[in-house]
Amino acid sequence: MEQDKALIVFEGTKSRDFVSQKLIVFEGNQIRKTWHKEEWWFSIVDIVQALTDSTVPKRYWSDLKIKLEQEGNQPYDFIVQLKLIAEDGKLRETDCTNTEGAFRIIQSIPSPKAEPFKLWLAKTGYERIQEIENPELGQDRIKNYYELKGYPKDWIDKRIRGIAVRQELTDEWKQRQVTQEKDFAILTNEITKATFGKTVQEYKAYKDLPKKNQNLRDHMNDWELILTMVGEKATTDITKAKDSQGLNQCKESANEGGTIALNTRKAIEEKTGKLVTTKENYLHLTQQKTKQIKDK
Repeated sequence: MEQDKALIVFEGTKSRDFVSQKLIVFEGNQIRKTWHKEEWWFSIVDIVQALTDSTVPKRYWSDLKIKLEQEGNQPYDFIVQLKLIAEDGKLRETDCTNTEGAFRIIQSIPSPKAEPFKLWLAKTGYERIQEIENPELGQDRIKNYYELKGYPKDWIDKRIRGIAVRQELTDEWKQRQVTQEKDFAILTNEITKATFGKTVQEYKAYKDLPKKNQNLRDHMNDWELILTMVGEKATTDITKAKDSQGLNQCKESANEGGTIALNTRKAIEEKTGKLVTTKENYLHLTQQKTKQIKDK
């Protein structure tokens, strides 16, 4: 499609399992986006910058909000402040909107660049609908993403399987009065701590992953991925068997599931004489991809 020529996917996937920061280049302008409430949300300031070439996009957006209110629109109905990576590398709250809200904003901005942007948003929404109806399409997109970054095929297969196991677990938690993202993080830390002796953040520091939006699982070796799956699959089955309800009971099940993975890890290390956990990461693949995009 013609609109795709103006667009380069830089980093990220459509998987809910990921820390869903994604950077896009639209006609030379970076558009930040993040996964929130089962859909993509886009930085409004970045959209304004891309469509207007304004030297002060924040002021343009501020004036546009006033204009929308004067016209009878309620802009805050489709605006949510979400944390995105800022220019200084830190997470900062930014006005974001979903696809529907982006269309409303774009329609209020007189710009010849608006039409290809609308087409791209429509394509993004259509792809998401396709993935809901056929989850295999989502897996294919994720596979393609990892292949483009240079990950080995056997690693990709394990990573994709791990995503499915993780999704089964989070779906189970949602049915058991655990719905907040912070609670998911607490339970995930419980499994990771029991399995590897480190929380997710401690493990990321151990692997020297500097950015907050780096996904730990994207930097795990084969055994680390497999043991993560063992811990999460065991947690799912234990949670069902015990009919765990609420955060505290699910936390106990998470610890038990992680402990099963721990015992497996210890057995492997005893037989091989090698530690499963390593400081190795795949940052070199990201750096290579970034260089290729800059060269283009």
